[in-house]
Amino acid sequence: MKYFAVIDTNVIVSAMLKNDSFPAQVLKEVLLGNINLLINEDILNEYLEVLSRKKFHFPVDVVISLMEEIKKQAIYVDAAPLEEYLPDPDDAVFYEIVMEARKEVDAYLVTGNLKHFPEKPFVVTPKEMIEIINKR
Repeated sequence: MKYFAVIDTNVIVSAMLKNDSFPAQVLKEVLLGNINLLINEDILNEYLEVLSRKKFHFPVDVVISLMEEIKKQAIYVDAAPLEEYLPDPDDAVFYEIVMEARKEVDAYLVTGNLKHFPEKPFVVTPKEMIEIINKR
């Protein structure tokens, strides 16, 4: 079964920092094609900007390779701003994309910061996303 998900930047960073973690499992499912990653240019730019920060010490070639793979596999979604309040306005784009996608498919928003988003059954942690995949 194919899954559709918007992946918060913190999940990508966590996956890169610890390769035996739930975030890493989620990223692996994306790279294997089991999760269709939903993005737009703003999300793509945020991924690149954050992964390129010196504090993480990610090798440039690894970041570039990951970004190229994401670009090849991702499904681009355009979304309009929503009226819903979010504690962190910088996270609005992730919620807007998942809400737009949910008009047509059963999409998830995978994040390590549940408190940044409305409490909805489709806003899940990396562990919950892996559990959803494993149940089916």
